[in-house]
Amino acid sequence: MRHGIDHRKLGRKPAHRKALLRNLMNALVHAERIETTVSKAKELRPLADRLITLGKAGTLHSRRRVFSLLTDKDATDKLFATLAGRFAGRQGGYTRIVRTGFRVGDGAEMAIIEYLPVEEKMAGGKKKKKKAAAKTAPAKAAGKKKEEKETPRPAARKVKQAAPKPTKPRSSRAQTQKTPEGGQG
Repeated sequence: MRHGIDHRKLGRKPAHRKALLRNLMNALVHAERIETTVSKAKELRPLADRLITLGKAGTLHSRRRVFSLLTDKDATDKLFATLAGRFAGRQGGYTRIVRTGFRVGDGAEMAIIEYLPVEEKMAGGKKKKKKAAAKTAPAKAAGKKKEEKETPRPAARKVKQAAPKPTKPRSSRAQTQKTPEGGQG
């Protein structure tokens, strides 16, 4: 039974596994989107989210912890400068895993893991701005609504419904069943 087993071993010894995940984290921070196997992406996701959480803290201690995980100064600087600011208003779920199919060579299931883009965060802000703009200019909005109402809409096409098909009466079982005396009824 697999009770209480925490992580995937990925077919590697612990030192090799740690190096692999460190390289994947560095690549993800630099490129913000990488393609790897599904199991590696699932192992990488909590580590990548933890990097953003530490980056959002912005303290010297968190910077040192991130550097100890990444061991790359450029990646650490990018994490604190750009990625942490992108997710300032988000409480978790900074990455997404999208399955892309199977690898040709060995048939391994592949996936793309990426940090969520900036546009998704700004989409909510744009809606709020539109609502605020509508409140500031109610006369303009009312004028547009009147113009829209004045233009006639084309009549909806009537869909011709087919008449219900006549059903054949079922032959009752009573007509074909034999009577208890042995004859047909």
